[in-house]
Amino acid sequence: MTEVRIDSLLPAEMATRAEYLGVRKAEMPAFTMLMLAILAGAFISLGAIFATTVAAGGMSVTAADGSMAFSTGLPYGVTRLLTGLAFCLGLILVVVGGAELFTGNNLIVMAWASGKVTGRALLRNWLIVYVGNFVGSLATAALMFFSRQYTFGSDAVGLAALRIAVGKCDLDFLQAIALGILCNALVCLAVWLTYSARTTLDKIAAIVFPITAFVAAGFEHSVANMYFIPYALLVKDFDPEYMARVGEKVANLDVLTWNAFFINNLIPVTIGNIIGGAVLVASVYWVVFLRAKKD
Repeated sequence: MTEVRIDSLLPAEMATRAEYLGVRKAEMPAFTMLMLAILAGAFISLGAIFATTVAAGGMSVTAADGSMAFSTGLPYGVTRLLTGLAFCLGLILVVVGGAELFTGNNLIVMAWASGKVTGRALLRNWLIVYVGNFVGSLATAALMFFSRQYTFGSDAVGLAALRIAVGKCDLDFLQAIALGILCNALVCLAVWLTYSARTTLDKIAAIVFPITAFVAAGFEHSVANMYFIPYALLVKDFDPEYMARVGEKVANLDVLTWNAFFINNLIPVTIGNIIGGAVLVASVYWVVFLRAKKD
């Protein structure tokens, strides 16, 4: 008689599931993979939109007549906590809704290390998914620009977006790598925990704390940055009237450029994300739970 279990999977069973899912992801048809990757870019962007709007709530905003429009006065840590909780929307949509996210797909390394996925198939997945995530993020950034949502809250949302992007473009190369490592260790741990889930609520609960932690701590996620920085650049480059109103309120605005986006952020953060996900999470769990099976 087959035993029926309703409790969550144990870590060794989670490793087997990660290996199985890695094979399925690697073998997915290219067009399907690309479409799901575009969706993931859009989903993560929706989380970033939510997070940016919440972050704007922690700002003091001056109205056009010089009076204070509002000031929540929330402490830094509380604002970061709320921002992180809002950003969880992105990974929840990816995991529950079904999409292909580059950072989470670093866990395919477990199937590769077991010899069930070739190196070529692994890199094929990463390349297609990374490009798809970029397309989805840029498309969402463009749509948000035309929505002019950045003018909401007496320009507070746009100020938050610009300040977030400036901070990301002002990182040095090694710092960005380190922040990327820490970020994707938590993202892949969140995805790893969902492999234990029996229900949708289990998956959501597994996602919330690791993702909130990485956002609250200020770690760097390559796919999220594919939205955060281009969105701010669109506002900066194509709405001079808005920038005339708020530009002086954003310190170091001159560092926000397309060159800084790629050189100071996206490239080193992507490198860090791969190290954090593929090495610190996938490789470690493979050694602990799957290496003996291969031997």
